[in-house]
Amino acid sequence: MVNRLNLVVLDDYEGELARAPAMTRLREMADVTILNRAIGAQDEQTLNNAQLLLALRERTIIDSQLITRCPNLELILQTGGHAYHLDQTTATQRGVVVALGRRVTMPPVVVPELVFGLMLGLVRQIYPLHAEMMRGGWPETVGGALTGRTLGILGYGRHGRPVARLAEAFGMKVIAWARSTPVGTDEFGVEHLPLDVLLARADIVSIHLRLSNESRGLINRERLGKMKESAFLINTSRGAIVDETALIDALQNGKLAGAGLDVFAVEPLPASSPLRTLPNVLLTPHVGWKVRAVLHEFVDIAADQLAAWLRGSLSKNEILNPSAMAVERNRTGGMALS
Repeated sequence: MVNRLNLVVLDDYEGELARAPAMTRLREMADVTILNRAIGAQDEQTLNNAQLLLALRERTIIDSQLITRCPNLELILQTGGHAYHLDQTTATQRGVVVALGRRVTMPPVVVPELVFGLMLGLVRQIYPLHAEMMRGGWPETVGGALTGRTLGILGYGRHGRPVARLAEAFGMKVIAWARSTPVGTDEFGVEHLPLDVLLARADIVSIHLRLSNESRGLINRERLGKMKESAFLINTSRGAIVDETALIDALQNGKLAGAGLDVFAVEPLPASSPLRTLPNVLLTPHVGWKVRAVLHEFVDIAADQLAAWLRGSLSKNEILNPSAMAVERNRTGGMALS
């Protein structure tokens, strides 16, 4: 009898990975253990037996300590297109291959939807009006409109471009900034500007940048000061891109009209954060990507990748650390030669 592979699914708090249709395929290829909570001391034997991990984005920090607790680990199926939370050096040294789900298609659809949910919530004051109505009131409030406003997009890539198309449908003027894009007007009529010029001109700024050494703290106190006092800031990218202390000061002191935030410098957002009490802030708990269709697509891609791995044909383009294959060790699968 051939020994079955052991696959551990991490952090399925919502149970959606377990319910994904492609989970049936994974169970055909491996014995699957699903953790619907954080890893605990009681999971030592489970980790010891694990040959495969399916990680839900960055919920679990996969550091050298965790990798060492998984002595039989050979493949990490890392959902999403990045691995900020993963010790790539240790994984590579131990011959653990990391497959990224870069080909996921749903986040560029659902993240822009949340962006406009936050924009509309702020401009039309939907949440405070709802809260007052639930208290029995009938508030006399005059809201704003998106049409005619200028939207500044920071990061004109797989999320920024769909946001621009939606903005045009709302009758907004779109301007954009990206490090790699020269100043000028593109084929869609989007004007690309220097960052400081964009911040000064935009009525709403939406951030769609990857977190990097260059983007960390990019929107600092000085740059927030360049924005209009009537402007709104939307961040569905990474909290560390914005100086949170400076943002709180600007919101408290009337230097910024409001902010819609799905991401924070520290997550979960501390209960003591002033952001939780400001009336001109709309908050969501990092759910821009977290819809059923995305979670199910993550499992579908993981099943495809595991099947390819077992055939010895996992594409090098989907692997974060191909050099891990140079480490001699027992493996049940492998990478395509080209």
